[in-house]
Amino acid sequence: MNSAILTISCLLFFLTGYKFYSKYLSEKIFELSNDEKTPAHDYRDNIDYVPTNKHILFGHHFTSIAGAAPIIGPCIAVYWGWLPAILWVVLGTVFMGATHDFSALVISLKEKGKSIADISSTTLNNRIRIMFLIFVMCLTWLVLAVFANAIAGLFTKYSTAVLPVNIEIIIAIIIGYFIHKKNKNAFIPSVVALITLYIFVWIGSNNPINLEVFGVNPENVKYSWIIILFIYSSFASLIPVWILLQPRDYINSHQLIVGLSLIFLSILIIQPEINAPAITNIDKGPPIIPFLFVTIACGAISGFHGLVSSGTTSKQVNKMKDARIIGYGATLGEGSLALAATIAAVAGLSFVNQQMCLPWECDFNSAKSNALNVFIEGSSGLLQQIGLPGGISTTLIVVLVVSFAATTLDSATRIQRYIIVEFGDASKLFFLKNKIIATLLSIVPAYFIATNDSLRNELWQTFGASNQMLAALTLMIISIYFFKKGKNIIPLIIPMIVIKAITISALIIKFNSSTTILLKSINAFLITLIFWMIIEGLLFCYRKLKISS
Repeated sequence: MNSAILTISCLLFFLTGYKFYSKYLSEKIFELSNDEKTPAHDYRDNIDYVPTNKHILFGHHFTSIAGAAPIIGPCIAVYWGWLPAILWVVLGTVFMGATHDFSALVISLKEKGKSIADISSTTLNNRIRIMFLIFVMCLTWLVLAVFANAIAGLFTKYSTAVLPVNIEIIIAIIIGYFIHKKNKNAFIPSVVALITLYIFVWIGSNNPINLEVFGVNPENVKYSWIIILFIYSSFASLIPVWILLQPRDYINSHQLIVGLSLIFLSILIIQPEINAPAITNIDKGPPIIPFLFVTIACGAISGFHGLVSSGTTSKQVNKMKDARIIGYGATLGEGSLALAATIAAVAGLSFVNQQMCLPWECDFNSAKSNALNVFIEGSSGLLQQIGLPGGISTTLIVVLVVSFAATTLDSATRIQRYIIVEFGDASKLFFLKNKIIATLLSIVPAYFIATNDSLRNELWQTFGASNQMLAALTLMIISIYFFKKGKNIIPLIIPMIVIKAITISALIIKFNSSTTILLKSINAFLITLIFWMIIEGLLFCYRKLKISS
């Protein structure tokens, strides 16, 4: 199979989905109009509620959702072959993931920038709000643990990325001040910042920074990075969004566009053949159904995106119609990243000289542990074919991955703080409404999960299943919300049913196969919350239909 033809076909399908399907959702289901003011204007405080140019906010939202997950998931999923992975990435993104993200953003915009959990209390009842908040807190701790582990592992193995990633933070703060305080156009400064970042990619590729030189024991390097990352994310989540989050994410959106463009350009120029099998390992490892879907996770549909849409992005949307390009369009961007990761895994690795365990040829656990290396080496191999030096290619890809994983890390910390504060309000535990306490409760449990050796290797699919279940539960609340308004909810109900069936079966299988008490307990707790929330939703619909009849 020619990878260039496959890539072009998938990108055209994404474009068609945006042009027609997102327009249908915007006009016929959500009825978006710029005559309606957004929460950013109604509740402007220049900290969380800030009316933001749609292109800047697109970059912020895009990079907040496009972390390492759409890279890791597809690079594991090619264990079952490239065809199932590609089909789910493309179809799942257009009809499920982008629909979920768009609708979560819209419902929050229509409800004063409230989170999905908060909206659930007015749509159903306060019990489901509390259960939803508990489920979200559990998932977000898993998200923080997974991404902190991923970044720490990359910093440990690819220490050439440490300098440019940290320089980017400094550049972003300078750009944030320049744009916000001086009221300057963001495009030119962000391009200058991107060029500066790439200069430091070149410098960093020749000047690795290792924690060992600061006296850290080699065995503790990864754990030290995890501590540093959580301290950083705590501070980043507490400062106003315009200081760091918005400018860095705008820079990162350019970085992702450049990185994806280089990967896709190399595919189009060299047109490598896909040597991996289309379908394989059906009789080995975890069953392809349901685990293909929860393994790809954010590469197709992600409940965490709904938290970003209703947690931070909805508070910054300038005009209602901007929600289409931000909510639906950014998810297609993440689908493109998942597509690039899949092609890099099944075609780019043929240009790598070093011996690597190919995902479809090794056992499933090895496929999981090597996923990021597969993307980095495969993408680097593609870039080297169009003339980029090996060291710079590798550092550039690592910086790309770490930048987005770090964005998700501090966005997730900020969202978790919001959720804990909201849980404190819902449960009358008012001490939880303190920002410092809420932030500490955001990172401490995540730290213990991230550093638990018995959990680390088994965490990905539990994270994937709970993440997609959150998307299904979000779609359930959104469906009930629009059902009460007499709207057509078929585009929301179908993905909800499909994802619920997939994720419930995955969590039950994972519960039965869990090798540790802790992991079994986490799965059991999540399953209990899921069924409870589903029952609440069904009872509400039953009462509603009974009254109407």
